[in-house]
Amino acid sequence: MNSSTPSGLAPFSCTYSPQVPEFLSKLGVSLAITTYQAGKIIFLSGKDSESLIQLPRTLDKPMGIALRDGDSEMAIACRNEIITFKDEPQLARTYPKAPNRYDALYMPRSTFHVGPLDIHDLEWSDQGLFGVNTLFSCIIKIDDQHNFIPVWQPPFITEMVSEDRCHLNGMTLENGLPKYVSMFNRGNSFQSWRPEVTTGGLIMDVTNNEVVVEGLPMPHSPRLVNGELYVLLSATGGLARVNRAEGTYEEIANLGGFVRGMAIHGDFAFVGLSKLRQNSSTFKHLKIAKESNQSGIKIVHLPTGAVTGEILYQTSVDEIYDVQVLSGRLRPNLMSTLTPDHYAGLSIPGATFWGGPQK
Repeated sequence: MNSSTPSGLAPFSCTYSPQVPEFLSKLGVSLAITTYQAGKIIFLSGKDSESLIQLPRTLDKPMGIALRDGDSEMAIACRNEIITFKDEPQLARTYPKAPNRYDALYMPRSTFHVGPLDIHDLEWSDQGLFGVNTLFSCIIKIDDQHNFIPVWQPPFITEMVSEDRCHLNGMTLENGLPKYVSMFNRGNSFQSWRPEVTTGGLIMDVTNNEVVVEGLPMPHSPRLVNGELYVLLSATGGLARVNRAEGTYEEIANLGGFVRGMAIHGDFAFVGLSKLRQNSSTFKHLKIAKESNQSGIKIVHLPTGAVTGEILYQTSVDEIYDVQVLSGRLRPNLMSTLTPDHYAGLSIPGATFWGGPQK
């Protein structure tokens, strides 16, 4: 919490539109958000038709979330590592602390020691686990033999150095491989994106090194869904649809704040909203500086651009990085590697157990 936290409110207190709990339940989904500022991944689910329930779990600076295999596998980029998790429904049902409360339980399965790369977006496919290595301005593939394997770097970046030259941050896949990326400029020197942060952003096509659209105000979270390319314009609060053929974009909704992190499910986009850092020289000059005092999630109906619901935090959460939709999971849980109780959940082919020392 900070000095502006309303007194008397519990940690992670939030308000939400009345229809949101029933909406999530009817979709049969829960939401997962990462907030590296608070050091949490938070699951939000419909408790009943009128109320939400949420579950925060502690991780070390969580940012990008990747999902695969019907959302049964999850990878999370943390400060110095990427942790993979596997949903074990039977362990969820027999969870000793709360039997039959959860319908999903993500158990840690592997940790990749990548180092402090400032990994932003993370995407998983049958081609592998890919990440945006913002510090080294490149797209990487993760394996168990190296800290990272560079697979693409913008053509204007001339060296593999840890200088965050263009603030490469977002990525979306096509046919299982990186396709489009977002960045703040075409700079080739240490953090050269900062002076033109509101005007120099662009999206590039990884497969041909061509610029798809440029002049974007702090682009984040490109998403390619059903042949349409969407991107968030953080500096202006916009959710935009990109016309790749024309090299233009159309704002389909403005959410009045710093937007980053987006999951698209059917006709709806779930967009993360963050407060601006008051002491940041980069953020204080943004046009939304006076209005970006909220954090949470906005739900946008893509065909019309209408905001159909929102979840807004009153305490604890100031910044959100990623948002994901967990299909078919109405009450998920996750066991963090930062606490020892995950060691008791055991899995073998065809069976799971809650183990522990015999007394």
